[in-house]
Amino acid sequence: MKLPSPLALLGLLPTLTSAAAFTQITTPFGPNPRNVSFNIYVPDTLAARPAILVYPHWCHGLASQAFDWSPWASLADVHGFIVIYPGSPNAADQCWDVSSKETLTHNGGGDSLGIVSMVRWTLDKYKGDKSRVFVTGISSGGMMTQVLLGAYPDVFAAGASFAGVPFGCFAPADNAGQYDYWSNECATGQVTHTAQQWGDIVRAAYPGYRGWRPKVQIYQGTEDEVLNYVNFGEGVKMWTNVNGINDKPVRVVENTPLPGWTKSVYGPSGWVESYSAKGVTHDIKLQEDMILGMFQLNCSKNCFLWGKGSPLKASC
Repeated sequence: MKLPSPLALLGLLPTLTSAAAFTQITTPFGPNPRNVSFNIYVPDTLAARPAILVYPHWCHGLASQAFDWSPWASLADVHGFIVIYPGSPNAADQCWDVSSKETLTHNGGGDSLGIVSMVRWTLDKYKGDKSRVFVTGISSGGMMTQVLLGAYPDVFAAGASFAGVPFGCFAPADNAGQYDYWSNECATGQVTHTAQQWGDIVRAAYPGYRGWRPKVQIYQGTEDEVLNYVNFGEGVKMWTNVNGINDKPVRVVENTPLPGWTKSVYGPSGWVESYSAKGVTHDIKLQEDMILGMFQLNCSKNCFLWGKGSPLKASC
């Protein structure tokens, strides 16, 4: 193959130059009591009223690694959405605050409020679509995903949690709440409740809220050695109850999206989905195609929106 001359390459530089980059926002952006760092990726070509995806990292990880090791920035370039990569303020292990009363309460504080402030700032600055805000994460990021869905159902249209635990599962038994608290009971699968009890825990996060609830996907490996697989079933009980649908699947699809994985769909409109990965450990693989499908981040017209549809009737 004949390569272009250096002069020809120089002629292409204006076309190839991109302003898009992983960028830390250091100016004030709203309430952030725990000093969560705010990192963002804005593609060169934004969709009209762009959607926003939040991608919190895992324990012992960094926002920059979440950017480097995930496909979201590349997909944002294609589809025109914005990605927020928050960074944990916990210097000891970079885990997220998923245990304190503040983070588990709507507008109560903690890491969750800092992340939601990033969303609100981004929506305002880039004229984003407040009806198309989504969150996904793995491990501690999956735990934070469920925290955000539970404490801020008015902000997030949908979320996908990989190898996480149910909302509030890491809260101490005395309900006092602590930052940087490791719940061995939850991690080892000893925290179980009825579906109603789990649902009540979520509803207590935002007292008086009777509004629309997000779509949810839950992914976990059957051999998860860090966060016991029991949490998978408890999460299904939680989110089906929150959405007022039965925790018995209406459809089960084997070997989806990978061999040995089982997809289960709950409710007539598939508002909750679970993916059980047989033989998979805590190191579960991100399934961006499944997430794009549920969130419709690859959509440009008549897309899924917050407040559109319900778990009890098919959404558009």
